[in-house]
Amino acid sequence: MSGVNPTLTRTWSAILFDLDGTITDSAPAITSSLATTFAHLGRPVPPAHELLAYVGPPLLAAFREYAGMTADEAVEALKVYRSHYQGAASLDTAVYPGVAGLLQRIHEAGIPLALATSKPEQNAVRILEHFDLAKYFTVMVGASEDEVRSAKADIVAEALARLKAKGADLSAPVMVGDRGYDAEGAAANGVPAILVEWGYGSPAEATAATAVVHSTDQLAKLLLG
Repeated sequence: MSGVNPTLTRTWSAILFDLDGTITDSAPAITSSLATTFAHLGRPVPPAHELLAYVGPPLLAAFREYAGMTADEAVEALKVYRSHYQGAASLDTAVYPGVAGLLQRIHEAGIPLALATSKPEQNAVRILEHFDLAKYFTVMVGASEDEVRSAKADIVAEALARLKAKGADLSAPVMVGDRGYDAEGAAANGVPAILVEWGYGSPAEATAATAVVHSTDQLAKLLLG
């Protein structure tokens, strides 16, 4: 990814943030649990660079797309993955430099802030609470435990619905993420997307984005002016 759209200057009424690859560098924890999952299932463990592709999209879909699993095999793999990733393993992550301060500034500016992640909601909330970031969010939305809500478009739609229920102004929302899935899920709801380069996306994934930034300073300028 490269470049930023200099014309993207407006006042946003609400801001949605992805989690993995956008707020937190969670790849080490996720790929470790994925490696354990493949080994437990008796499957060859993909190399590290291939496991990175699983960070971001819904895992049920990722197991089917990247590992060629059947629907039933993907469900079983997800159960194994979650059994390993629950608890302390999910907290083996770090907040990207500058992101916590930016979230605080958005909150202090009075702009409603929503989490919109494909990670299971319970895990996502626990991670934000662990890093003392949950206090900045008006609503926090993730995948449902049964994966009925796992597609990014559905998660963005749920985040918007919860923001509306809180009385938020949805006249000009924007999504911040790191993968093409984030931009596509936002677009399905008529929401523009800003992608960050410090996450796990590739240049090819930026095509659906309204803008791409390489630093939190750039992101802050687009979000807060």
